[in-house]
Amino acid sequence: MENKPTTQPSGRFKLKYRGADCLNCGHPLELSDKYCPNCSQANSTKKLTLLDFFEEFLANYFSYDSKLWRTLTALLLKPGKITKEYISGRRLSYTNPFRFLLSLAIIYFLIISFNNEFESFNKFGSINKNPVFDLNNEFNKIEFENEEERKLARAQLDSFNINSFIKNRINEKDSTILSDPELHFKKIDTGGLAGRFIEKVDFFNTIIRNDTIYYFEQGTTKFNIPSGNENEMAFNLATSIIEIDKRPGSFLSSLISKLPFTTFFFLPFFSFFIWMVYIRKKYTYTDHLIFSFHNQSLFFILLIVSNLLNAVFGFRSEGLFILIFAIYLYKAMRNFYQQRRVKTVIKYFFLNAIFFILGIIAITILIAQSVFTY
Repeated sequence: MENKPTTQPSGRFKLKYRGADCLNCGHPLELSDKYCPNCSQANSTKKLTLLDFFEEFLANYFSYDSKLWRTLTALLLKPGKITKEYISGRRLSYTNPFRFLLSLAIIYFLIISFNNEFESFNKFGSINKNPVFDLNNEFNKIEFENEEERKLARAQLDSFNINSFIKNRINEKDSTILSDPELHFKKIDTGGLAGRFIEKVDFFNTIIRNDTIYYFEQGTTKFNIPSGNENEMAFNLATSIIEIDKRPGSFLSSLISKLPFTTFFFLPFFSFFIWMVYIRKKYTYTDHLIFSFHNQSLFFILLIVSNLLNAVFGFRSEGLFILIFAIYLYKAMRNFYQQRRVKTVIKYFFLNAIFFILGIIAITILIAQSVFTY
């Protein structure tokens, strides 16, 4: 005898659309089965319409949304306890820590991308810079009693050719390279690795600024430069330095936007140190990693709120939210690891010092990578 559902379904879940077998895996179904117990696909033979598609999309969204709100509430109001509940087995009640952190990182990335605050630094780029010293501009600032006196002073000034002398001195190094680029490159290609590489970067910098060289292959053809990895790296670095010098604000925006994603390479190393500090505890390395994911998620939430407040009200709130996170992190460690205050404080400062050191290393690597690939 078939089991009939107690409530009347609607839409594509009406009884007349119910099937005897799952269309996805072929598992036998009963009339009361709204979803296949084997693969979880909806038990419906109705053709999918546009309305059904959007209804299903919204249903999936709100299903995730309910988990999202439970995760946010527990994360904000119960520092450390959400990790304890998650690793104890209550995983369906909360969103996946890694997926949740990734979602927050993407949201923060989008906010940073729309924030053009750093773009204002482009005005300090070389593309907008005037010469360091222009004798003509300085001469025009001088007040003369009459026009005849001005003309006489101008004639005497021009006779010294000071402007030409300054310009020639500035371009002397560039002229040495540009007079015979192929010969100059052969000379610098014989030194030590570090010094040779720096000189090659300077060489390509001069060539790119004064010649129509846009790709490394053009340089190898035009100036007979060997096409090795070292030379190509020097060319790419020179190109990046020129672009950064032209638009430093754009480079800063690009650099800041990459910071959220360095977290996923940084936290596994930091979690190893947490595991070492709490090695006598029953927790595994993965448990410590989940703890780090939850805390970092809270940090991203605070950064997102801070950026929104800065954009709406025009005041800087980063310091306040960093202080809130510092207090939150202490509470999370106390609640999760269940140790006395003195031990927690000592480990709190030690782990934060490790975090700071690893952060400097990660940022240094990020800057180097950004400079080479910008």
